[in-house]
Amino acid sequence: MAMVLNEEQQLLKESAEGFFAEKAPITQLRKLRDNKDETGYSADLWQEMSEMGFAGLMVDEDHGGTGFGCVGAGIVAEAMGKTLSASPFLASSVVGASVIAAAASEEQKAALLPAIASGELIVTLALDETSKHDPEGTALKAAGGKLNGLKTFVPDGHVADKVIVLARTSGEPGDRDGLSLYLVDKGASGLIVDRVISMDSRNWAKLTFEGVDAAELLGAEGKAMDVLEPALDRCRIIVAAELLGVAQQTFEVTMEYIKERKQFGVPIGSFQALQHRAAEWFGEIEVTRSAVLKALQMADAGGDIRWFASLAKAKASKTAELATKEAIQMHGGMGVTDEFDLGFFIKRARVLQHLFGDYNYHADRFAACSGY
Repeated sequence: MAMVLNEEQQLLKESAEGFFAEKAPITQLRKLRDNKDETGYSADLWQEMSEMGFAGLMVDEDHGGTGFGCVGAGIVAEAMGKTLSASPFLASSVVGASVIAAAASEEQKAALLPAIASGELIVTLALDETSKHDPEGTALKAAGGKLNGLKTFVPDGHVADKVIVLARTSGEPGDRDGLSLYLVDKGASGLIVDRVISMDSRNWAKLTFEGVDAAELLGAEGKAMDVLEPALDRCRIIVAAELLGVAQQTFEVTMEYIKERKQFGVPIGSFQALQHRAAEWFGEIEVTRSAVLKALQMADAGGDIRWFASLAKAKASKTAELATKEAIQMHGGMGVTDEFDLGFFIKRARVLQHLFGDYNYHADRFAACSGY
């Protein structure tokens, strides 16, 4: 499998980068932050993204999508990482579509996937209950046909039309078996939604379930992890692609800066110490690019992708951390001030680093998959 994009994928990359540079520059995120926008993204932008086919990249053509798969979604995610474009793309078009495609019945897929692909329906996943990613630690209970418990850090949970909820039907927190997926409608009786503005200026949500009806089951009861884990791995790789976009953009911005910023009468980019650091930074980005593209390709090929997903997520998390720190330091520390855009990138990177498992989670999982 060639470690390059084919002609069709390259065209998608050029189209996505041009679209977000023009339609969703970082100034748009500043405006959303300053206005404390309740939606958290531009509805007009989301409509245009849907018309471009971005909302249906992870949905097959039989269900109204474009069928570009993980590689296509990763290309768009990387482009979004470069401009920090805010939209329900990750929550609905990636996570929601992936979980429904993996767990839902044919009737449910026929009802939900075309609406997701068109951007008309926003679906998100309510997964974690603490500050750490731990699906198997789920304590939210589904008993007597009702859901009771708490979910935190739900992406776009305040605007989602439907929420996929991971709940425990049997066993104790920590058990892999006994977990089930339920689909809950927005405004369901007993569902309390608290909007949370995260450090990355995006809207997330805390969801409290107080006797919410658990009528619509996705997949087999008690066996959610069998379908959820492979779906999550696909999402993790696409999160890694967005982190790659963050790392690439901060690198490009910083290289331009050190070529122009002068000290002692010469550009600071001429200093050998900064050149060595920039070379290491560039090298780490390229290694990450290879890891992410290979993981995206393997995800589309099918099979067990745990090793590739954890490698991509762990590597991208470390590279984004290196990139944002170096960007701030090479700007002389003032890069963190609101005058510059770099502060937005470091905040988005830190959120994505923890989403669906941080570096430590995936380094441990990668080692386990490698036989250690």
